[in-house]
Amino acid sequence: MSKLVSLSAFHGIAKPGRYGKADGGAGVTVIERTDLGLASVETRKGQDEALKAAVREAYGLDLPEGSTVAHGKNVSFIGTGPGQWIAVSATLQNEALAEDLAGKLKGLASVSDQSSGRAVVRLGGPRVRDVLAKGLAIDLDPRVFPAGGAATSTLSHMGVLVWREGDEQAYDIALFRSVAASFWRWLDASAAEFGYEVAR
Repeated sequence: MSKLVSLSAFHGIAKPGRYGKADGGAGVTVIERTDLGLASVETRKGQDEALKAAVREAYGLDLPEGSTVAHGKNVSFIGTGPGQWIAVSATLQNEALAEDLAGKLKGLASVSDQSSGRAVVRLGGPRVRDVLAKGLAIDLDPRVFPAGGAATSTLSHMGVLVWREGDEQAYDIALFRSVAASFWRWLDASAAEFGYEVAR
């Protein structure tokens, strides 16, 4: 019996190396975040305060009330709407995150694994904001999109979730796996003039 193997959303598309403008340093760096667990969390009716308390006890953070990132014990929560968050973890990977959340937040929130349905790419480098400005209709200036900032938006007509972990030159972008090839074509066309490097 053959064993199923999980493949990256960018398998055969994102190959390590330097692309576009070849001289000088790379204006943009690209890293696929294959180390993450992702899950959506939505509070159940009348459970707002109980959910906040349970998250605080289980993960050591206060749930963000707006489009921001809150970091806790092994899990971060990104506000995506009223009573809605995307949970992200580098230690509880794939469905393990959703299972952990469902167990600790039972009866307080609806939890759905998003790990297999989304891909996450980290874009960084000195020209990253110039590249993102070609497709993302939000202001990424650090004065209005600081460390810990997040936004649900569209990038060249593709729905994305964008957040900053702390480095003002790096942005994590979560998108549906089904548009990975379209995203990569957009990225290649948009970043070529600055030179970009795909890291492992």
